[in-house]
This record gives sequence, structure tokens and C-alpha cells, in this order.
Amino acid sequence: MAANRKRSGTLDAAERNAMSDSTFAFPRLRKEPLNDASHVRNAIARFDQVRDASDEERDEAFRRIKRAAKRYGVEMTETSWRELGKPSRTMKSSDKPRTPNKATRNQPRSERSRDDVYAEAKRRNIRGRSAMTKAELVQALGNR
Repeated sequence: MAANRKRSGTLDAAERNAMSDSTFAFPRLRKEPLNDASHVRNAIARFDQVRDASDEERDEAFRRIKRAAKRYGVEMTETSWRELGKPSRTMKSSDKPRTPNKATRNQPRSERSRDDVYAEAKRRNIRGRSAMTKAELVQALGNR
């Protein structure tokens, strides 16, 4: 059972309590353990969610996370703790949520892109949409 827990990156209360304070990004608060690559990635993603930490503690936590990232081979592009937990500055336009403009919404579904038809299916909560072709999406939307 312990082997499964290690693979999934979870810690139970006993394991967490057995860890030394220095294993955490925020030792005083015992927040964000840095005992493996999965926890380091989690600490990076959730850094801005930690409450009751001073700027000095955040500076130290950032240094701890950088050291742990290097130790466990986690790529880290942020240069300041103020960037952690925030969306990437280099978000591609294809990553942004698609909102069809008025002209697109007025087109017949068969003339729209699959992404636009899929976005409508998602808004309308069509089940199984991710496995559907454009034609199947159009048919599913037409029946509602």
C-alpha cells in the first residue's frame, strides 16, 4: 500500500508529521512539502495560495523550491516568487478559451470550425463530445 501512495504523490498524516520542518517550502507553517518532484510541481502551482506568510518567508520558500526543483529535475522558468502560481506569460492564443464571435454564431454549424462547434457542445454539456467528430457534434447539437 505504501508503494502505491509514493507513486501517486500523496502523503498521509503520519508521513507528513514525520517530515522535518526543513522539508517544507514554508517551514514555520509546514506548508508545501518538497520531498519529490510531484510535490515540488505542486508547490510551484500553489505558491500564491499560501496564507499568513511574510514576504521574507516567501523569499526563503522560493529559494527552497528552486533548490528542490533542481534536485528533482523539475523545470522552473520563474525568476521571482511573485510569478509562482500565476498563469504563464507565454500563453499561446490556442490555449485561450474559444468564444465564438457574433459572425461565427450566425453561421450554420456545418460551416464553423470543429473547435467552435465543440465549444458550443461544451457550453451545452453534450456528453461524449470529446470523442465526437465535427459531423457528430453538429448532429448532437441539432437534436437539442
